[in-house]
Amino acid sequence: MVKSIRPTKVSLVEILSMAVEAMWSNRLRTGLTMLGVIIGISSVIAVTSVGQGIQKATEQQIQALGSNVILVLAGAARSGGISQGFGSASTLTWEDAQAVSQQVTAAQSVTAYLQRAVQVVYAGQNISTQVLGTDLNYPDVKNIHPQEGQYFTQEDLDNANPVVVLGSKVRDDLFGVGSSAIGSDIRIQNGRYKVIGVMESKGAAGAQNVDDQMYIPLTNMSARIVGNNALNGTAINGLWLKAQNEAQLDAAQFQVTNLLRIRHNIYPPQPDDFRIINQVDIINTFSSVVGLFTILVGAIAGISLVVGGIGIANIMLVSVVERTREIGIRKAVGATYNAILSQFLTEAVVVAIVGGVIGIGFGICLALAAANIFKFPFVVSFWSIIAGFGFSLVTGLVAGVIPARNAARLDPIAALRSD
Repeated sequence: MVKSIRPTKVSLVEILSMAVEAMWSNRLRTGLTMLGVIIGISSVIAVTSVGQGIQKATEQQIQALGSNVILVLAGAARSGGISQGFGSASTLTWEDAQAVSQQVTAAQSVTAYLQRAVQVVYAGQNISTQVLGTDLNYPDVKNIHPQEGQYFTQEDLDNANPVVVLGSKVRDDLFGVGSSAIGSDIRIQNGRYKVIGVMESKGAAGAQNVDDQMYIPLTNMSARIVGNNALNGTAINGLWLKAQNEAQLDAAQFQVTNLLRIRHNIYPPQPDDFRIINQVDIINTFSSVVGLFTILVGAIAGISLVVGGIGIANIMLVSVVERTREIGIRKAVGATYNAILSQFLTEAVVVAIVGGVIGIGFGICLALAAANIFKFPFVVSFWSIIAGFGFSLVTGLVAGVIPARNAARLDPIAALRSD
């Protein structure tokens, strides 16, 4: 009488050992299978890290210029039916800014400004840059101060003296990197100005590079460069208001709106001839846009994970066909359905997990390299690593289910007869 073969239970250690042995015996195929997972996960981590780094850098630059400030812009002039943008009309005056400073209780400090693009000449160097005519409160409101020399004085403002404070980039472009510019004379729009200071470097904040600017007294700017006054005062492009803290911004915005409407005789339903921009709103809007863009690009990069999963499923299906006889022998000597299913499913999961770990490491290295090259903060969020590892695990499970079930369902007799 033939003794029946009893099914044998295989431990997890044995399953792992057999899975690793099978993968090692086909190293090239295993490596190519992992490649899709590695590319997918490293892309997701690198893209999300770069997006968060850029977002963090921009937030820091905006906050360095003051996060508790609001910008009030003059109305938009129209030429040929086309709006020239807010700040181009002569609807705000220096007197408006002074009234805001005196009557808006939520305001700590207020500064007015006029801005134009100009040509600047020094010793054969000719550059195009921005010049701001402003008052003595500008350094405090915008949190930017002279690194060399000094800012202009009340006497300079009262007498419209031709003095100028350069941004660090303007100084470098005109005089050379790190050169001394104090005391030199430069020409701005055919007028001679004496350099009395150089501002500290702040870098770019969005589309504006504050280092590529110059500062002169508002009275001089209005009289000698712009030459355009409002009917009832000195025209300005806008004013900056600094509140005690961010919590006071809404109150400041409400008070400024009501004050300017009264001064400009604006009553509902007439539209305002000015526009108020909250710096905190700019930060929040930018963060939301960059965050959504990062998620979108990360999702696109995640498509490669699907491709990697298809690659795992394809290779595992091929492996089942190649190892049909092996499966038949194992089932003939007592291997159960669950044992065969576990072995092939484990192989798929191990491929995905190892590929995922390598992809996480490679993605972090790419993010670090990008941060060093482009000079923004290196940020790798914990959730992106967890998501990457989770994706690799799920990819292995999903991609391995069908091939593992096919292997486990093979008839041992038919499997033994296969070539």
